[in-house]
Amino acid sequence: MSGYILRRILQAIPVFFGTTFLIYFMVFAMPGDPIIALFGDKTPNPAVVAQIRAQYNLDQPFIVQYFLYIGGIFRGDLGTAFNGESVSTILARTFPVTLRLAILALIFQAVAGILVGLVSGLRKGKLFDSSALVVSLILISLPIFVIAFVAQYIFGVQLGWARATVGAGAPMQDLILPAIVLASVSFAQIVRLTRASVIETAGLDFVRTAYSKGLSKRRIVPVHILRNSLIPVVTFLATDFGVLLVGATVTEGIFNVPGVGNALFSAIKQGQGPTVVSFVTVMTLLYLAVNLVVDLLYGLLDPRIRLVK
Repeated sequence: MSGYILRRILQAIPVFFGTTFLIYFMVFAMPGDPIIALFGDKTPNPAVVAQIRAQYNLDQPFIVQYFLYIGGIFRGDLGTAFNGESVSTILARTFPVTLRLAILALIFQAVAGILVGLVSGLRKGKLFDSSALVVSLILISLPIFVIAFVAQYIFGVQLGWARATVGAGAPMQDLILPAIVLASVSFAQIVRLTRASVIETAGLDFVRTAYSKGLSKRRIVPVHILRNSLIPVVTFLATDFGVLLVGATVTEGIFNVPGVGNALFSAIKQGQGPTVVSFVTVMTLLYLAVNLVVDLLYGLLDPRIRLVK
């Protein structure tokens, strides 16, 4: 097992360098001058511009800038934004909010999606199954901003069941509605994925053998059917967790969530390369860690899968 973990860590190294290099290159290639943009309509003093460029190493060639940034990463320095604030400080302020939002969304889509998909798969062709398929198709077809605006208007403005926008400090109760909206599309995909997996697993020989031995349905469904149907669902959830962390920009913007999405969007508009790359670097490391944990859990979910040295 230790050898497998070591191999996965070694495989993650080129992914880390490749991701940061591509992101840094794309930010470097963005049109416009971020230093000039800091002054707005004013004409800056050339000496001041040169001083700021030297401060942020923007007077260096691209490859030098990249290696200076990587060197800072290994020293624990994520860089400094153009407003003088440390990127680590920005992440420390915004990442916990996005993390809470992503965890709430993950819990909702996992619990509700697996439950609905399980019942739908066990009742294939019945009214519940047909209704679940129609609802999931609608959610997948609608853009996330449409779902967000509709949910905000109905539940936040008309019914008053939740706040239309997130309050100061982003309390947990204010994040429930944005989390449900953020999880809506993934919920629909999990329903369909779980349903298909349950239908396939229920027709396998070992399940029929369990029925022939006289085991009760209460025993067969959770132990034999659901457990072996969760492997593709867990894979999807692990991948989607990274998507929830970095892909909540639209939802955070509509509900005014002070998270990573809003901060990242502002950094992209302002051409703040260190901020953008640092955000992506943290998300990449988190994504790789989550996928490693999921790989190790495969053996627990399915006894047919074993990790060997």
